[in-house]
Amino acid sequence: MVQSVIEKMLEVLTRSNFLTKEQLDEAIETQHKTGRRLSEVLTTMGYISQKDLVIVFSQSLRIPPINLAKIKIDPEVAKIVSRLTAEKYQVIPVSRIGKVLTIAMVDPLNILAIDELKVLTNYELKVVVAGEAEMKAAIDNYYSVSTNEQLRGFIDNVKDMGLEIIEEKEAPEVSVNTQQLLRDIEGAPVVKVTNMILTDAIKKQASDILIEPQEKKLRLRYRLDGILQEFPPPPKSMQEAIVSRIKVMSVLNIAEHRLPQDGRFKIKIHDREVDFRVSIMPTSHGEKVALRVLDKAVVVLDIDKMGFEAEPLKNIKEISLEPHGMILVCGPTGSGKSTTLYSILKYVDDPEKNICTAEDPVEYQLAGVNQVNVHPEVGFTFALALRSFLRQDPDVIMVGEIRDVETLDIGIKAALTGHLVLSTLHTTEAAGAVTRMVNMGIEPFLITSSCLLICAQRLIRKLCPFCKNAYAITAEIREKFRITGEFKELYRAKGCPKCENTGYRGRIGLCEVLVLTPAVRDLIMQRAQENELKALARKEGMSTLRENGVTKALKGITTLEEITRLTVADS
Repeated sequence: MVQSVIEKMLEVLTRSNFLTKEQLDEAIETQHKTGRRLSEVLTTMGYISQKDLVIVFSQSLRIPPINLAKIKIDPEVAKIVSRLTAEKYQVIPVSRIGKVLTIAMVDPLNILAIDELKVLTNYELKVVVAGEAEMKAAIDNYYSVSTNEQLRGFIDNVKDMGLEIIEEKEAPEVSVNTQQLLRDIEGAPVVKVTNMILTDAIKKQASDILIEPQEKKLRLRYRLDGILQEFPPPPKSMQEAIVSRIKVMSVLNIAEHRLPQDGRFKIKIHDREVDFRVSIMPTSHGEKVALRVLDKAVVVLDIDKMGFEAEPLKNIKEISLEPHGMILVCGPTGSGKSTTLYSILKYVDDPEKNICTAEDPVEYQLAGVNQVNVHPEVGFTFALALRSFLRQDPDVIMVGEIRDVETLDIGIKAALTGHLVLSTLHTTEAAGAVTRMVNMGIEPFLITSSCLLICAQRLIRKLCPFCKNAYAITAEIREKFRITGEFKELYRAKGCPKCENTGYRGRIGLCEVLVLTPAVRDLIMQRAQENELKALARKEGMSTLRENGVTKALKGITTLEEITRLTVADS
């Protein structure tokens, strides 16, 4: 049904001359790549205005449009749906007659939203379509709350789990002007609200917390399974006090509001310790806070439990036991590179081995491993740490990240002189790491002599086992993803209370492992292009990120939509 409506909508778009067939094809391709709503893609690309889009929705779905700016909504009717739900689904109740509730929606194709609203409101729903700008203005107008009401709503929504700050040093000296601010932030409710944000993020197993100041409100977002989700924020009036409280916990300068600051702190909650890395950035509406949550109870440092397929896992384990050489793990920020390196370290750890790591900063403490924090601001860089390690008689060296040619050069020399070197490099594919090293000025013969294995990886969301839906594989999908006839069905995300209505729960690793075989080394010596290296590696049995993802989708672990979001198609 939804597919037929979308087809009708596309027909109206082209017939009404709102955009050309070529523009529509480009928008559909962008929508498939990004996973965003087609309506959002069309307006973002500037192919159609919000006003015209409302007309298209109205004609396609045969539902009336509404101008929210020209009608008056009964505040009691508006309260049937909470502000959080209204902002989440871009809806607002317009009128109520008996058991029928009329709601205005920006995206009337969102069937999941309509189903959830039926359950939440216990009304029969009649849908009308409205523009996005009008919807935003209406939500701001009808859901304005006092500071006390917003604070009460935040506290009711988030339960304090009880924590204590540990290893907190003395705060830096402050001027007389900041003494009052210090007294304010040490008192309730600022401490309570800040603690609630931290404990709620830990409870939801968030990897990051973003506290973002906007013109009229504060925005609170958590990164859950790699995706940012918005949650009810504390009042805007508490913005400065919350930021200052986090500065005090991180031993930062609370009087400095013009420069970025970085810090960290540790809390103890229910007999377990959680580390937080803090970054504070001044913006036009105040200071933005980004916190990385490092919870050891959530992260499993076991190479066998990363989710890698049997063949690449076998290659990683075998090569990591080599006495010397270099292993590189590649991928964008947040793709699990450091976790993979820690897992390899745990796998090769042995009382007979001397293991040293240089990190910025140390994320997880490993028993029996010598871990060093680098401090570039005082001249203690990765390159200097590597040079020092070589005088410490190490067997295994881990460098948190190769950022420059000096660090790479020393790492290669360490690998050539009898050490196993592990590190990360920011490239999107395994073959791209070779091209990157050559572009940094490293001679191909040094790469072939030192490098043993390059692993590119991503973290992909797993389907919620409680609500995933099976569907038949179409001929188009078989051709696009090269799926053989033995497989009959795939799964899609639906959403339920156990997965916060996202359809996904937890993440698993995808990887492509390029082993530097004699044939690959010969091609590197010829300064071959990235696509040539990748083609040869695939002939020798390397499974790409996209192929690895399709394998997991066929096993019912994830979806094709998730794979398309995180990996590129193979040529």
